[in-house]
Amino acid sequence: MTDRFVVVPASYVYLMRDDEVLLQLRQHTGYMDGHWAAAAAGHVERGETAYDAARREAAEELGLADIDLRFELTMQRTQHDLPIDERVDFFFTARSWSGEPRIMEPAKCAELRWCRLDALPHPVVPHEAHALASLGKGDPYLTFGF
Repeated sequence: MTDRFVVVPASYVYLMRDDEVLLQLRQHTGYMDGHWAAAAAGHVERGETAYDAARREAAEELGLADIDLRFELTMQRTQHDLPIDERVDFFFTARSWSGEPRIMEPAKCAELRWCRLDALPHPVVPHEAHALASLGKGDPYLTFGF
């Protein structure tokens, strides 16, 4: 018999315009503070779909509504034998929405910035850098940390 583990799901939203993506600079979250990351992201709650979580996070973190999500990829990631770090991440892009993206949680986000995909700021959360590099490449399943 093998030990079972819990998988923690999360949704990520990359707002896109032309060849740019909107990123946030994380602060005071306890995870990857000082790193650039998706402008909106968070855990999928019980009874919520990954799409619903992405819409909720875009509203909570950026003040956006009517976001037109496009599923891009799923990433399974781990930190080997640490069960809390067994993750499945759902990555979405959006090119249309209602409202102007703004920092809704200033305690957790130091800055929002439009960044060229070919000139991302440093550092980017490592698994998100992997996802960003894979956007548009047609592979809907990625792994990280294995």
